[in-house]
Amino acid sequence: MSATAGRAGAPATARRAPPGRHWHRRLVHRRRHLLRRGSLAALLAVLGPGILAGLSDDDPAGITTYSILGTEHGYRLLWVLAVSTIALIAFHDLAARMGVVTGKGLLALVRERYGRPGIAVALPALVVANLGTLCAEFAGVAAGMELIGGVSRYVSVPVAAFAVSALVLRGSFHRVEHVLLILSAVFVTYFISGFLAHPDWGATAKGLVVPAIPLTRDALLVAVATVGTTLAPWGLAFIQSYAVNKKLRVEDLRLERVDVVVGAVLTGVIGAFIVIACAATLHRSGAKIDDAADAARALEPLAGHAASALFGLGFVGAALLAASIVPLSTAYSISEAIDAPADMDDSLRQAPVFYGSFVVMVAIAAGIVLIPGAPLISLLFLTQALNAVLLLALLPFMRHLGCDPEVMGEHALGRGGRLLTGASLAVVAVSVGALGVLAML
Repeated sequence: MSATAGRAGAPATARRAPPGRHWHRRLVHRRRHLLRRGSLAALLAVLGPGILAGLSDDDPAGITTYSILGTEHGYRLLWVLAVSTIALIAFHDLAARMGVVTGKGLLALVRERYGRPGIAVALPALVVANLGTLCAEFAGVAAGMELIGGVSRYVSVPVAAFAVSALVLRGSFHRVEHVLLILSAVFVTYFISGFLAHPDWGATAKGLVVPAIPLTRDALLVAVATVGTTLAPWGLAFIQSYAVNKKLRVEDLRLERVDVVVGAVLTGVIGAFIVIACAATLHRSGAKIDDAADAARALEPLAGHAASALFGLGFVGAALLAASIVPLSTAYSISEAIDAPADMDDSLRQAPVFYGSFVVMVAIAAGIVLIPGAPLISLLFLTQALNAVLLLALLPFMRHLGCDPEVMGEHALGRGGRLLTGASLAVVAVSVGALGVLAML
């Protein structure tokens, strides 16, 4: 069944599952059984879209952005991360809700409601944003492996590209989801690093609730990049399509919202701990860094080898998690835009566009990172500012679709949802506009 073919959980045409894969009939049946057993079991049954989409935002590009924010501005801009997390909850909840209610991915809905003009705006924005972000993921693999193991990027990047491709090409949806959820556990390293840095918790609290920002281009650039890396375009498309591929039903919606909120809050908390670790050590010592790898190296004399090693380990794990998910987001979106099958339980023959898009994205991004002299630092940081700009091409579509009762029925956004998503969109627009003005001065 395609991720764009009708309501989630609708019966698929009868066909034999290809070798090594399986349909979700047993999984869906087990979910119904767990829903009857109790809330915890039911939550575990729907867990996945929100957690993975949220935690994958804390990728190498995000870690680099948060590291630069903490090193250059200390605790002062933590409020930007808090605001971005609220926006993330609003739009991830909307994306998951649209996927569950309609059984269709974002680009499928754009195609149906706005036709080719809508696709001409939304699809290029997603592909460009995703390619830049995927380059940043492989740049993160390269930087992280050089940091913790001295492994050349000409070895680590091809191995990582092969590993993530094999996972998706050879695994069923259920297997891929389990591997990715296990891999996401690596983010606990940043909680530990933050505590090992012995931060000023009073200054942390003040930075979270008192809005203040220097009126400089660099400060605004890191603020916009923080918005772009937290509320990433690929995450919005991924969570909606993934909820469809997981075959969640409307009766799962209440618990899926818990999954979304937990994933988004964890994203913000992990990002905050990265900022805190750098603010407590590197900012206080006046250090200068260009990327998260520099931050990990600089942490060692200030917070000890354990903090540095954990920071580097989390960097590589985050890179591998996001390098698996970002091309999946692209593959879903391209397939939905042309109404092609997009299901991880389909074989290569059944979904050639889906798997072909995944492999091509991985190959192009890995190839760019392997170019001698490629600006890895710029890829890691500036792509996140680009994400914020490209959000302006996607968020209006999402909000309009979410408010449309013809699309969402009784699950359309209410007054509170419209206000929150509208305010989030305004924050992104004002941030990008202000950055553009400062860039021209």
